[in-house]
Amino acid sequence: MPRQARLDVPGALHHIMVRGIDKSKIFKDDNDKTRFLERLGQTVEEGECSVYAWTLMDNHVHLLFKSGKHGISTVMRKLLTWYAQYFNRRHHRTGHLFENRYKSILCDEDNYLLALIRYIHLNPVRAKVVETIEQLDRYPWSGHRPLIGKAKYAWMDVERVLSEFGSTRRKTVGEYRAFMKEGLGQGQLPELTGGGLIRSKGGWSQVLSARRSGRKEEFDERILGSGDFVNTILKETEEKAKHQLKLRRSGKTFAGIVEEECRKERISPAELKGGGRRKKISDLRARIAKRGLEELGLSFAEIARYVGVNTSSIRKAVLRLDEG
Repeated sequence: MPRQARLDVPGALHHIMVRGIDKSKIFKDDNDKTRFLERLGQTVEEGECSVYAWTLMDNHVHLLFKSGKHGISTVMRKLLTWYAQYFNRRHHRTGHLFENRYKSILCDEDNYLLALIRYIHLNPVRAKVVETIEQLDRYPWSGHRPLIGKAKYAWMDVERVLSEFGSTRRKTVGEYRAFMKEGLGQGQLPELTGGGLIRSKGGWSQVLSARRSGRKEEFDERILGSGDFVNTILKETEEKAKHQLKLRRSGKTFAGIVEEECRKERISPAELKGGGRRKKISDLRARIAKRGLEELGLSFAEIARYVGVNTSSIRKAVLRLDEG
């Protein structure tokens, strides 16, 4: 069964999970984690995103943030492409570092923000890296420490999270820690990380209740929220898909984009597809790829096959273009 397209809605809350390929380590030491956080901060600030929770483990990462006006794709592409290049260079390795696709769940902020923050920040407890709240207070690789005032990251929206717990700093931190402590006994919560209808309904008990009463509700495995929330998101993403379809039906093709951009630069399509690395050709390839992504909804692989280079080269070209 083909994979569904990732939902990328600007201004929406996204729970992102990134894992090493074959469960391999993506961080070998604290320096790797520090560099990842530096790059994360830079990319989310450039993308005008609001980060509410994060945890770095040796072989995976959890991020919870509200996307900016350009969505999550550009932010994640910049972050993961840069980090993979850094990691391979530093540790003298080649090949893929991450699983092919990071996992992204679009979430109903009003109903799931706090549950997700707790779930993400308790990841080190579930993994038995730490056992108590006091030990978690000292764990340096999650957003828990900034929330209790023990660390500072300018790119993390601490005030937004703490505003859910009270009006004064001392009270909010105390209430937040109590909330975290209440969740220590929680294990894996499939409704927050996977499960289609289970996720959209908020757990098996709600699914069974709906079945007994004969109620039907929309669900989507890419969305954490009620049926109404699912409907709203799907309508919004459908509009983007319709726009891309409209462009295609109007006769716009990737071949047309290639010809148009090549004409501007006075470079032949054959030269573009020849795999040349001249800067002018590389820049042209990047512009063409970005238009294919945004206007026609093509994948990196589809674009790479057309322009005669590999998928990795296209990703890197678009990353350079994004960075200006």
